[in-house]
Amino acid sequence: MAWRPGPKVRRWSRRVRVWGTVAAVAAIVVTTASDAWVRSSADHHIFTEQTVPEAPVALVLGTLVDDSGAPSEFLAARLEVARRLFAAGKVRVILVSGDNMRHDYDEPTAMRRWLVEHEVPADRIVLDYAGFDTYDSCARARRIFGVRKTIVVTQSFHLPRAIAVCRRLGLNASGVGDDTVKRHRVAWLTSSAREHVASVKAALDVLSGRDPVHLGRHETGVEDALRNG
Repeated sequence: MAWRPGPKVRRWSRRVRVWGTVAAVAAIVVTTASDAWVRSSADHHIFTEQTVPEAPVALVLGTLVDDSGAPSEFLAARLEVARRLFAAGKVRVILVSGDNMRHDYDEPTAMRRWLVEHEVPADRIVLDYAGFDTYDSCARARRIFGVRKTIVVTQSFHLPRAIAVCRRLGLNASGVGDDTVKRHRVAWLTSSAREHVASVKAALDVLSGRDPVHLGRHETGVEDALRNG
């Protein structure tokens, strides 16, 4: 005789299906709402290099560097956009914000080295060693470095979220995105897909108003670079 689940098992099975459905619907609603917030916040604030309004500071968001300490192609592409903005007079200072959580991994220093090697004066580059994620980079740019108006530079799939977070945290932020590394199709599509989950995290971060991982004292690097420039 075939085994049939008893009434208690059937009740638990129905409850699991119901709660599974509720959780799935909730996840869809939260993700959709977060995506909509990102899009609406970034609307009218994304530009080309030629049309972006001038700002005192370009905020370049960090991403991977390789084992030798050289920027990945994605990061080098962001830095090239910032270099061109600087050369065109769109910005006067470049704030590079990235991860230096470990002594053997240092995105900001790699970013500065690349910019100096590509003829950006060292005294126009300011480093933020505690930009561990987009929220922290935006929060520290405003609260630690005193930036009020900025052009955010990152890949175009990441740009709406970065602008949404920065603007929510009090920065007058516009943005220019890089598309040159779109040729790496798998990496581009994977990163683009992750933005849906990242948008939920961004929404939770700004709703919580959390402090960045490292807050610390006010730093005058941006002010000094602007004054000397």
